[in-house]
Amino acid sequence: MGKVLRSYELLEERMKDIYFDFYRETYREGTALDNKTKELIAIAASLSAGCQNCLEGHLKKAMKYGAEGAEIREAVAIAVGVAAATIVDRSDLANFEMNFNELLKKAAGAEKADSKA
Repeated sequence: MGKVLRSYELLEERMKDIYFDFYRETYREGTALDNKTKELIAIAASLSAGCQNCLEGHLKKAMKYGAEGAEIREAVAIAVGVAAATIVDRSDLANFEMNFNELLKKAAGAEKADSKA
């Protein structure tokens, strides 16, 4: 099975087996996506999830499967785009829940009043 990270020591053996079986199945040859593409997706997902160990492992595997620098940079750019969209989405939600735009208008009005005084 290879190297087992210490965090997996916390799992029951049965749960580790389920996880590693799932992982092996996900990266099985002969599925709709080749392993290089899977690893490029995993790079973007690792960045989005904030998983440094995942990122390091998937970068190495992507290169092993032939990913070039341009492909890896594009996967990173996709993750950046998703992260940026998440911030936009959260600010939209804050605006909806807190009427954020109105708060900003009030703050701007207060700043104008202070600057005239």
